[in-house]
Amino acid sequence: MKDVHSPLRGEKERGFIINKVAQSGLVEFNLEDYYPKGERLLLDVKEHLFEGLILREKDFREFVKNEDWSKYKDRFVAIVCTADAIVPTWAYMLLATVLEPFAKKIVFGDLKTLETILYTEALSKINPADYAEQRIVIKGCSNLPVPESAYVEITRILRPVAKSIMYGEPCSTVPLYKKK
Repeated sequence: MKDVHSPLRGEKERGFIINKVAQSGLVEFNLEDYYPKGERLLLDVKEHLFEGLILREKDFREFVKNEDWSKYKDRFVAIVCTADAIVPTWAYMLLATVLEPFAKKIVFGDLKTLETILYTEALSKINPADYAEQRIVIKGCSNLPVPESAYVEITRILRPVAKSIMYGEPCSTVPLYKKK
């Protein structure tokens, strides 16, 4: 029995279904495509404080001298102190000097800060002109850890050139911006 009320009745009878989302002219932007591949590590200075409160220069320099920094090779490293302690700026700088030959990237801050910086750098390489006058859907669901900051950054980059910006999936979007 044929369903005479189905809008796809004719297409189904001919053996194919028309993908109206594909024909909509929407450009899907997937932030996962810009995810920098590599392990993320947190180097917490807290582990090297005397009694969890004080950074003693001699002890800290001894740690820096004897540590195997090659374990940070090709990794993204966030340097932070999670203890409520005063850590002199030079200590973070000293860590950067020994990490630099090995790490892909070194930042001051937690892993969330690291992710924000990695995405900001990756998205800065986008040529906004490639998206001029396009109807863009910024893909919402992701399997990788895409920070909210990346969604804000791509919106900031694309808004001046886009015809419209939406969030979600092409079949179900939330409108964010439409050029007048």
